[in-house]
Amino acid sequence: MKIGIDSYCFHRLFGEVYDDQERPEKQMTVEEYLAFAHELGVDGVSLETCFLPSLEDNYLISLGEKIKEYGFDCVFAWGHPNGLERGKNPEAFKEMKRLIPKTKLLGTDVMRITGSAFDWRHENHREQIERLIPMYREAAEIAEECGVKLAAENHIDFTADEMLEMIQAVDSPNFGINFDTGNFLRLLDDPIEGMKKLAPYVFSTHIKDLIMKKDAKPTDWFFFSGVPVGFGLVDNMALAKILSEHNYKGFLAVEIDHPADEWMGLEKEAVAVSIKNLRKIGNTLK
Repeated sequence: MKIGIDSYCFHRLFGEVYDDQERPEKQMTVEEYLAFAHELGVDGVSLETCFLPSLEDNYLISLGEKIKEYGFDCVFAWGHPNGLERGKNPEAFKEMKRLIPKTKLLGTDVMRITGSAFDWRHENHREQIERLIPMYREAAEIAEECGVKLAAENHIDFTADEMLEMIQAVDSPNFGINFDTGNFLRLLDDPIEGMKKLAPYVFSTHIKDLIMKKDAKPTDWFFFSGVPVGFGLVDNMALAKILSEHNYKGFLAVEIDHPADEWMGLEKEAVAVSIKNLRKIGNTLK
């Protein structure tokens, strides 16, 4: 099982600083992120478009050359923070469609996308799904033409059954899921049961581990806060085993968002521990 890192692990160092975090003295560059991933000897990187300095072709081509030099698998990750805003943001939809062909410039054929976000999880899901399905169908047609696979993430918005409904309604071999192992838990939806249903459609992953934050309100999105893989409530071994049984070809990409108090400001250390524990999972599944 291949392992990797999503650049959102370093959101604070890329300039997205939460209210309860200190701003770093120096920001991380994309090149430094790739070099760190190389130092850890991982197989893949997921690149959040919100942290890229440019989405122009020349930059993406040069970035793709660096990714190839390091020998990384890659995911082109669009949609943070709000994606298509439950199908109500036509400009975001235009941008998403425009970026689908650019995925190939990075030397990959997997693009992560998001349809909604935590802010709208209590709005009528049926209406959201009915808006998103035709958008996803249109995007999937573009993806098929470009040879790109779209991986829609469960972005603290939809349950496993709802994600499965949308995937089956789009009915395209180029439309599946970026399975986030922590975000289902944040909706109190069992990730294990979700993986059993969705494993055949998984194109990419976010491997999260979470603990409850004692001073947070249950309605806070970070009530379940991030810890290194193996330190929290998520049975990522069981989830990886199901993926392995379904011959998953992508990599397990660690993602840590809103770190728990004891890991605040320790991004590199938390990622390194996560990679160590992901390797243990991979070795167990050999």
